Amino acid sequence: MSHQPKISFQETFPQNFIIRHPLYGAMVIAVFTLVFALLYKPLGAHASRYLGYELTMAAYALISGTTLFLLVHLLVRVEYFSKQAEWTLGKELLAIVILLFGIGVTIYLAAFIIEEPANRWNLPTFLNSITSAFLIGILPFLFFTLVNYLRMTSPETTYKQGEVPDAVSPAEELVQITSQLKKESLSFYPSQLIYAESESNYVNFYLLNDDKIQKKVIRNSITDIEQQLAHIPYLCRTHRAFIVNLKHIRSKKGNSLGYRLRLLGIDTEIPVSRNNTRNFNKLLSQYS
Repeated sequence: MSHQPKISFQETFPQNFIIRHPLYGAMVIAVFTLVFALLYKPLGAHASRYLGYELTMAAYALISGTTLFLLVHLLVRVEYFSKQAEWTLGKELLAIVILLFGIGVTIYLAAFIIEEPANRWNLPTFLNSITSAFLIGILPFLFFTLVNYLRMTSPETTYKQGEVPDAVSPAEELVQITSQLKKESLSFYPSQLIYAESESNYVNFYLLNDDKIQKKVIRNSITDIEQQLAHIPYLCRTHRAFIVNLKHIRSKKGNSLGYRLRLLGIDTEIPVSRNNTRNFNKLLSQYS
């Protein structure tokens, strides 16, 4: 049975690509601003006293991208915005407003250098800079927010035992795993990983691919693999020999002395050792 979930402003929400990757986000903002300005000449934009129209817009685009890059790094240092695992749609919209306002203020100040000498110390000119930043900058931000929103609200299926979901989401980044000697590599999307298991000097990866579970093997230690996957919070080390995708847990049984997990599409029970139960329970409450 399928349903259409709704996202509240307080519910956990994927972080906007531009905020999560400020360098790439700055490039997106700069390129989009330049292309938009060249094509549509918004709000009476014109050439500066030193540069032609194209170079003037390129300067403003570069300033916008650089400002975005710096502001995102400052923003994520604020405790309220610092934890991706606690990101919400409400935080995202507030962050976008703050970033675009900051870009607008920077554009307003930069214009004192770039534009013709004029009396710019007035409210209409200031509001014009803020409005331009919002009208242009809001489009790429909302594009990535909408992509995440549609992914979060797409119909979900309730899977019976043994059935396997289509795990790959379009907003994910490819993970590249390397062997200890850097001679082997393995690529997959985080949600494709069901679990990883250590076996002697090798690690077995159980991956969802085309609705089938496939086993991939790479020579490495489970500890090194854990370090390579440390940036993905819902991949949890549950045991000295296992790393589990918390989003694929079907059931658990046991107590604080240890658990046994059942995963979607897998009949094998995966252990959670006593030493890992506390961290496991904390993460499970966030990502299950």
